Amino acid sequence: MSLASVFNIAGTGMSAQTTRLNTVASNIANAETVSSSIDKTYRARHPVFATMFQNAQGNGDSGSLFSDSDSSGAGVQVSGVVEDQSNLEARYEPSSPAANKDGYVYYPNVNVVEEMADMISASRSFQTNADIMNTAKTMMQKVLTLGQ
Repeated sequence: MSLASVFNIAGTGMSAQTTRLNTVASNIANAETVSSSIDKTYRARHPVFATMFQNAQGNGDSGSLFSDSDSSGAGVQVSGVVEDQSNLEARYEPSSPAANKDGYVYYPNVNVVEEMADMISASRSFQTNADIMNTAKTMMQKVLTLGQ
């Protein structure tokens, strides 16, 4: 793996965690929205990540720090965002303006505690990728000073 590719890998990780933070924010923002029908009720959303791999080139430069010839991972990509299909919460609230003819309103399947834990995890993963970039930058600066 090339030392230069570390920036791309960490960058894709930061981008993926940003998507994760955005979906968590959307879920928390809609946690208490109500609807009169199951079809119109907000459902929690979760990003799906996939590993990106480099193609094996086999050109014999695998010993170099700046070589791209191995088949290691090349980062992470967001394959998509899926809706959680777990059951929605139906509450009997006949006085609610959003109640259906039977007096029920439907709340999203968002667990705020789980979303907060996911937010903390995404934030720490983002920070870890930023630290990796800083370490790689320091290492590259050291390589440039070897000839002095």
